[in-house]
Amino acid sequence: MQTPRLRILIATLTLSLTACKSAPPAAPPAMQAMPVAVAPVALNPVPTGDTYVSTIKSRRTANIQPQVDGNITRIFVVSGQSVAAGQMLMQIDPLKQRAAVDQQIGSQAQFNATYQFNQAEVERQRKLFEAGITSRQAYDTAVQNFQNSKGAYQAAAAGTSTQKEQLAYYQIRAPFAGIIGDIPVHQGDYVSPTTALTTLDENKDLEAYIYIPTERAAQIHPGLPVQIVDANGTILERSTISFVSPQVDNGIQGILAKATIPAGSKLRNQQVVNARVIWTSAPQPTVPVLAVTMIGGQPFVYIAKAQGAGFIAHQVPVTLGETVGNSYPVTSGLNPGDRVVVSGLQFLAEGAPIKPLG
Repeated sequence: MQTPRLRILIATLTLSLTACKSAPPAAPPAMQAMPVAVAPVALNPVPTGDTYVSTIKSRRTANIQPQVDGNITRIFVVSGQSVAAGQMLMQIDPLKQRAAVDQQIGSQAQFNATYQFNQAEVERQRKLFEAGITSRQAYDTAVQNFQNSKGAYQAAAAGTSTQKEQLAYYQIRAPFAGIIGDIPVHQGDYVSPTTALTTLDENKDLEAYIYIPTERAAQIHPGLPVQIVDANGTILERSTISFVSPQVDNGIQGILAKATIPAGSKLRNQQVVNARVIWTSAPQPTVPVLAVTMIGGQPFVYIAKAQGAGFIAHQVPVTLGETVGNSYPVTSGLNPGDRVVVSGLQFLAEGAPIKPLG
């Protein structure tokens, strides 16, 4: 049997429980808008071109080979060394040639002695003939001996000069200033005129050799812009077509075009690079590279979309072209005037509130 006090307590608890059940739940706090940097989609000139494998070549390069036979006694340079024009590179044993020069000098001295004697003799015979002491035949014989000895002496002197010039061939010197390439020979090796000693490259006056497919023959002409790029598409040098061959290379069915590399370039002779030939340039929408995210191989960008009194991040799939500097040309998905989010992409999701900056 409930007492009056117990009935009052039960009624109070019942009213309290009823009030709790009917109270509405508290609203969650509003999500804060994240500040993000945005950049408007703008029309910028986008070049259209093709990329070809190209080889950098110097206008001055030489394969150094000896002009005489012999053993190498000294090598004065190392691979990669810069040398001046006329600098000695190698020495081939000159002992045999020096002996030949000495022998020729001795022969020249003998012929010179005979020449000097016959010169004096012809003068004596002339005086005797004019005095009527000797015959005309004796004088003519003296003149003939003089002429013969003079020719023999001159031939000996020319032979001496030739042998001395030949001696210079035993010193291998740089024909021009440049950089030494690989040196496959060693001190003591026997070499001949067919032996490759090294190479010498002048790392200036460089040109890019580009072979253009024949289907582009009507479009290729001097003055077309060329970009020398690395494997990542980064532009290393800018140039223009300076030469177009009038003939087709039958081996590769291509047309040789050359582009002059600017002075002071870090490119090297025989370096293989990519050359992008620009055919046309037209305005296209572009976005910064940092604005693009990849999901399952599909590129997306976030744009700032107006909603109510603020903005939300809206994810848009796009189709991109090849990078141009630090931007992608957009072939579809965006319109000029769209504002693309370029910061904080890793923290965004579709519909997230954002506060555009910029």
